[in-house]
Amino acid sequence: MSNLIFVKAINRSIHSSSAWNKFLIHILKGPCPFLFCYYKVMKLSKSTKLNDALLQMGLRSPIEVINHLPYRYDDYSLTPEVGLSHGKRLVLFGTVITAPIINFAGRFKIITFNFKSNGHNIYRVTAFNRPYLRSAIRMGGQYTIIATYDRLKQGLNFIAFKHGAIKEEDIIKPIYSLISSIDQHVFHRLVRRLFNEAVPFVEDIIPIYLQQKYRLLPKVNSLKLAHFPTSFDDVRQSLRTLKYEEALLFSLKTLLIRRQNQLLTKSSKPAINLLMINDFVKRLPFKLSHDQLDAVRDIINDMNKAPLMYRLLQGDVGSGKTVVASIALYANYLRKDQGALMAPTDALAKQHFLTLNDFFKGIGVQIGLLVGSKSRKERDIIKEMLLDGVLDIVVGTHALFSEDVVYQSLGLAIIDEQHRFGVNQRSLLSNKGTRADLLLMSATPIPRTLALTLYSDLDITTIKQFPFLKRHVTTSIHKSDDRLIHELIKQSLRDKRRIFIVAPLIDEGEITSFTVETLFDQYEQTYPGLVSLLHGRLGSEDKDQSLDDFTSGRTPILVSTTVIEVGIDVPSADLMIVYDAERFGLASLHQLRGRIGRDGSAARFMLVTDIELPDEHARLKVLIESNDGFYIAEQDLKFRGPGELAGQRQAGMPNFAFINLYQDHKMLEYARMDAIEILSKEDQSSKKIIEVASKNLDSTPYA
Repeated sequence: MSNLIFVKAINRSIHSSSAWNKFLIHILKGPCPFLFCYYKVMKLSKSTKLNDALLQMGLRSPIEVINHLPYRYDDYSLTPEVGLSHGKRLVLFGTVITAPIINFAGRFKIITFNFKSNGHNIYRVTAFNRPYLRSAIRMGGQYTIIATYDRLKQGLNFIAFKHGAIKEEDIIKPIYSLISSIDQHVFHRLVRRLFNEAVPFVEDIIPIYLQQKYRLLPKVNSLKLAHFPTSFDDVRQSLRTLKYEEALLFSLKTLLIRRQNQLLTKSSKPAINLLMINDFVKRLPFKLSHDQLDAVRDIINDMNKAPLMYRLLQGDVGSGKTVVASIALYANYLRKDQGALMAPTDALAKQHFLTLNDFFKGIGVQIGLLVGSKSRKERDIIKEMLLDGVLDIVVGTHALFSEDVVYQSLGLAIIDEQHRFGVNQRSLLSNKGTRADLLLMSATPIPRTLALTLYSDLDITTIKQFPFLKRHVTTSIHKSDDRLIHELIKQSLRDKRRIFIVAPLIDEGEITSFTVETLFDQYEQTYPGLVSLLHGRLGSEDKDQSLDDFTSGRTPILVSTTVIEVGIDVPSADLMIVYDAERFGLASLHQLRGRIGRDGSAARFMLVTDIELPDEHARLKVLIESNDGFYIAEQDLKFRGPGELAGQRQAGMPNFAFINLYQDHKMLEYARMDAIEILSKEDQSSKKIIEVASKNLDSTPYA
């Protein structure tokens, strides 16, 4: 019988036993705290369904529940009705003055009614696919309406409503990341009931001198204000403490990992023959840039040293990281070791495989490809060749480090677009039972000061120069009804070129006219038989077919989500149109732009937005003014608004719970300096936080 079934059984049978309760409390700090945690949550929730959902989220005790903090806060204070801008979120209290009616527009049900606010303004409210509103909202009733302002229609696009006015204690609403079976209100009520029970187990781990230096709150107070704020000042005070603790732990962990890595050494190997490296570089069909040559020197110097290499190679799209990786693989081949190059997608792995075969033609280097789309028999042959040492280099996806893949002598592992793996690269390597040099590659530009903080455990090499054909990509901003869009599409089709149409990724509940499916339908109607569809929900075969049709020219238009951000190399693509561009980060847009004009021909990058916010246009204009990914990343730091008050998830960055890199980069820098000081002293005041940071060093701090 599993622990879970056993605990459920005994809970059902002896809930009323006071002796059992005492026993559970007694073993709280004993060998089976899980039993206590499960029992406690189940008893307090009085709901097996809720309890099972909490377990599914990994929340098994009161302390785990109160440590699950809101990821954002919704503001339900009433909005002043002056100077309203298009798309602005409004909270209005007032009276419905016409009965809701339903109209049909194709597949959509559109509900409309008139609403008179307490500010004496009358708005036409429009709701899409919310037929329940016809009976839920009644003429003459008073409601709080949450909506976005449509300046063109002088009306409101409905989001949500509440009967009557919002109570003062509900004006700031914490929003938690929950599974679908747990309601926000139910979880918040559970937190309130469990909070006092969890308090004795809350620990202050930040050294007292740092608490005083930065005027931080005690941990209990910060948790209380995070869950039950009465103002946004409460939220900000709480998050200052929680963010700093997270930043300090992160910095300590990366520094401890670096210290640990420096103790790891590889077996004695002959020095890499630099004359043969020079000959290989001369054979390339192009000259390397100064930055590429510096990167090669950094990597070979690391490979010649006894300590294992842990290096991040970051460079903009098209800066030539793959060539540098190829030279590193050749250097590894010269010392009689096997090399592995791991990519996040089959498409990118296949692209790297073809590129390496071109670079190593005539040298005798044996290269294999291990991806999911190959047959089982083909994969087994590759695995056997790796074990026997027949293959010198293998290219593939995360399957390269699965348990059934055994290397004869893995000496170098290169991980491209490393942030896209939800696995821990270091533990994957150690699980192989080998000590291989590790090179991580990323095309996500990060400003230098931030990179030094985020990647304290790695040495960093940056390529900023562009070595190959100079690109001529013109970036411009357009409204969705701009005729120029279709004029340029028709021109590209006449020139036998390829065209990307990019749709935004839409969160559940968001409304947009530009989903990937809607755009595909629109373009298929306008250009029948010339359009392919690509998004993450398609199966591998369908994805491969869409890409093959696109690259071959059978369907020269590809409607896609941001899955094309990496792994798509179509030199003949000269036009990209990105819809709802305001929904994308600048770094993501810059990555997308790198997919076009790759053969040196003139290309157009069109940002489509119907939002008329001056700040948003100023942000997008950064892409018009610059092609420098590092400059764009720095500008992103300036232009990002407050966003979510808790941590935001940024691609290519650590997966912080509270830290928002666009707001808190200074805090991260201070925390790194404090962490260096803590580790240089290691006195009694820092004992607890070092102990916490030292746990699970094998688990990467990166997403």
